[in-house]
Amino acid sequence: MNPGVAAAALLASATLVAVLRLLARQYRTVPEHRARAWRLGLLLAAQPLCAALLFLTLFPPPPLRTPQAELVVLTAAAAPDAFAADAARVVLPEAPPGLDGERVPDLATALRRHPQARRLRVIGAGLEPRDHAAAQGLALSFVPAPLPRGLSEWWPPQRASAGNVFAVHGRAHDLAGGSAELLDPAGQRIDRIALARDGRFRLEGLARVAGPVEFVLRLRDARGAAVDTLSLPLNVATDAAPRVLLLAGAPNPELKYLRRWAEDAGVRLHSQIALGAGLQIGDPPLPIDAATLAGFDLLLVDERAWDGLSEASRTAVSAAARDGLGVLLRVTGPLSARTRAQWRGFGFELGAGADALPARWPAQARDEAAVRARLGPGSADAPRRPEQAPGETPLLSRRALALPATAQVWLRAADGAALAAWRARGRGRVAVWTLGDSFRLVLAGRDELHAQLWSQAVATLARANAVETPLRDEAAESDPFRQHRRSVLCGLGDSARVFAPDGGQIGLLPDPASGARRCSGFWPQQAGWHLLVDGTRRVPFVVRAQDEAPGLRANELRQATAALVRPSSAAVALEPAQPRWFAPTAPARMPAWPWFLAWLTAASLLWWFERSRLGRRDAAPTRGLGAQIDCMRPPSTARLTPLT
Repeated sequence: MNPGVAAAALLASATLVAVLRLLARQYRTVPEHRARAWRLGLLLAAQPLCAALLFLTLFPPPPLRTPQAELVVLTAAAAPDAFAADAARVVLPEAPPGLDGERVPDLATALRRHPQARRLRVIGAGLEPRDHAAAQGLALSFVPAPLPRGLSEWWPPQRASAGNVFAVHGRAHDLAGGSAELLDPAGQRIDRIALARDGRFRLEGLARVAGPVEFVLRLRDARGAAVDTLSLPLNVATDAAPRVLLLAGAPNPELKYLRRWAEDAGVRLHSQIALGAGLQIGDPPLPIDAATLAGFDLLLVDERAWDGLSEASRTAVSAAARDGLGVLLRVTGPLSARTRAQWRGFGFELGAGADALPARWPAQARDEAAVRARLGPGSADAPRRPEQAPGETPLLSRRALALPATAQVWLRAADGAALAAWRARGRGRVAVWTLGDSFRLVLAGRDELHAQLWSQAVATLARANAVETPLRDEAAESDPFRQHRRSVLCGLGDSARVFAPDGGQIGLLPDPASGARRCSGFWPQQAGWHLLVDGTRRVPFVVRAQDEAPGLRANELRQATAALVRPSSAAVALEPAQPRWFAPTAPARMPAWPWFLAWLTAASLLWWFERSRLGRRDAAPTRGLGAQIDCMRPPSTARLTPLT
């Protein structure tokens, strides 16, 4: 039982017994000798009063609610006319100079100097991370300053691999009709897109080589003037080359250019191309069994090669897909009833696919300069001049197949027709590919589209391998590693250290409280490229300058401060029918000593009043004595009165 309820019940019982005792005594007394009514009333009222004071001594109530004093907190970008002149206000170090108020180093100091403050009114860009803990539990309102014009949010790629395409998402503020563009490390524009109505954009870039590189994101207004420019540093990683097994029923140009792309991209391709009558070209033949398939990440097989597999080989392919192998079923001609039935087991109800339909490449939003930058200088045997115009995208063809609506489509034609789709099978993926002449892209001079097409296919379907976790600041959400701001690095060893741009070393000691995550605090003092050295691990990363990307910084402060907004001070939630001081986790209570003094005073006065003759009538005659002494008369005139 709750201690407060038990004590209240006990005191109520004792009070009831005392009241009944007083009433019974009054009833048994002879009427002419009963206590006067006012004496009895005081005695009856004093019993619950003493009991109530004793209960409040044991269980003091919460303090009475008083009007909450408001403290105005001025932060960065606070306007001088955004607050009342008579309001109590403090000015944090980030606030602009010239503001009228008490200068304090942080919010905690301001609250110590103003202990009566229970409400905060934050004006300006928002609270710095150092002040978030001090604001917890207080009522807080926020009057944000307008965001600067330019980039306000972005989501850069967490990881980029050499030879692969990466995407950059973001949102611009107050740039209606503007555009966003991405520049490669050489300063060439590789993508440009018009901003959406809400300012959002998505750009794509190509990481050509491994190592630390810096791309550039640039925002322009409706007139084409540059408004905001931000560097996009990437540590491009070199992934393990995927192992691909190619099985084809006959040679064709598609396979020729596919093998050439694989060689240029560093893909370890093992090809077996049948010629008929038991002959084949390519690499030495391998048995299609579980042991062979376990050594590959992706299997490319067309319908003719599939028909040539034995039942045991097809069973091994199905089992390998469940274990993580990616399977790409290339449809280059009509499907037999047997093949359709077998592929139905993978979840694809395709149809015969007897007809070939035209497939136009989706329209690209890139301009000619961006396309030339993506094409690059060409090769030694086929150089490309910088001013050479890119070729037109050719018309391709696809098989007329009905891909299921439940499959994941990753490639569509300009008319929305699905060209490639995959379904999950165990830990692997099985896909259907309907294009038969993607080599025409290379012949038309658009080899970058051909490379992007097959690179995306391999990245989507190949067996997932363990990759190194990218380095990130655990204390930041979108814009990590900023100068003079605390960052948190996790997954560190005992010898981890950071090399600054000037060559200085910073040792990182994992915090024991972080446990298995092994995190350490890091305060970068310089902007630029840093290097984390942890055993054999070498990870370069960039620290932004304190005043770089002001829009990102302002939006980060705004969102973090908005998360602290609450209409009233935090209080413990209790049951509706239960007094607040009964709760096991009750909030702060009043001190007990004033209630104890009140109870002690009331109990002392009650003890004295019960023993005094105030309010009593004349005492009844004493039985057993022959006479009654009249004590009210002087001694000289005292006399004996016979008993009646």
